[in-house]
Amino acid sequence: MTPFEGNWYISGSALKNDGFRTTALPGLCVYKFVYLWLDWIAPDGTVSKRLGWKYVAPNPLFPFIWFRVAVPGAHPELQVTEMPRG
Repeated sequence: MTPFEGNWYISGSALKNDGFRTTALPGLCVYKFVYLWLDWIAPDGTVSKRLGWKYVAPNPLFPFIWFRVAVPGAHPELQVTEMPRG
């Protein structure tokens, strides 16, 4: 997981399940470029609309965000726990 601008960018290997679903709703950041919104579907079937996003045409200057699931660092439905390395 990589923190950047208050958000978390999560590699596919760090995701522990497949709850994120890509929507057809695109977005545009003027310097990170084109992304698609992701809905979160919890194991109980609860859906959180546009909880995350994924850059599908990312800026080549930011390789650490390429094709990763991104979530807001301060979203009320998320809890991020940092574990010590090692």
